[in-house]
Amino acid sequence: MNMLKFMPLILLTTFLMGSSFAIGKMGLVYASPLLLAGLRFALAGIIMAVIVGALRRPHPARTADWMKILLIGALQTAGVMGCIFISLRTITASESSILTFTNPLLVVVLGTVFAGMRYRWYQWLGVLLGVTGVAITLGAQLEWKAGVIFGLCSAVFWATATLLVKKWGNGLDTWVLSAYQMLFGGILLLIASVLLEQPFFHWNGESVTILLWLSLLSSIVQFAGWYYVLQKGDPARTSAFLFLAPFFGVLTGWLLLGEQLYPSLISGGLCIIAGIYLVNRQFQSKQKASPDQNAA
Repeated sequence: MNMLKFMPLILLTTFLMGSSFAIGKMGLVYASPLLLAGLRFALAGIIMAVIVGALRRPHPARTADWMKILLIGALQTAGVMGCIFISLRTITASESSILTFTNPLLVVVLGTVFAGMRYRWYQWLGVLLGVTGVAITLGAQLEWKAGVIFGLCSAVFWATATLLVKKWGNGLDTWVLSAYQMLFGGILLLIASVLLEQPFFHWNGESVTILLWLSLLSSIVQFAGWYYVLQKGDPARTSAFLFLAPFFGVLTGWLLLGEQLYPSLISGGLCIIAGIYLVNRQFQSKQKASPDQNAA
């Protein structure tokens, strides 16, 4: 695969992944966290559901498959995004993005313990580097605030959802799965907002722009671009570029919010980025034997 051909799209999608933390933190000025997350994904899910319906993508025929999508939505959208938006109330967008994007490292650990998966030493080196990076970040400037716990929980939810998608994903259409897990997760977030917080949303030009950015660009465009590259190119080599997402998270936190770049944050983040790269890059050798397997 000629990576130069897909590099602009890879940069765009990873930028949208990472920048959503800073944009989301900006949105918390106008909305409560669970309501903002719920509106984001309910809107994105509705639009995606209309698209997959119009394109006549194959929908599940069994109730059991719909329940799988509901569970993935509860973890991937409600769990991950709920924790991210709550974490942004007490920690910076840079810190939240670094903690959340440790999820590929947790996939290796959880996959080994609960799914009997086997990984190569390069990947375990990546896990070690990632753990070291988290220790450096947490051990210096980052205090043990509630946001840290929620940031780490978002990574655990994401890793768990990833393993479930790997287990169940072959029997489900990727686009249908993504559309309805966003929709179901968004609805769960809206319910949680009513039950767990005092929901509010101040409607004005800036708040609506932020909501549309998060729903259309950071959800739908990001998803469509990323899966287009995965399907058209080599999933293994593409997945290795996930390390760019926390980089863009830190960069946009600095540019948009004026967040300080502490030496500990930079050094810890670099260790985590290197770990993510090693964990995902090593999938390439496995893909050679099974080029049709989806590594995402």
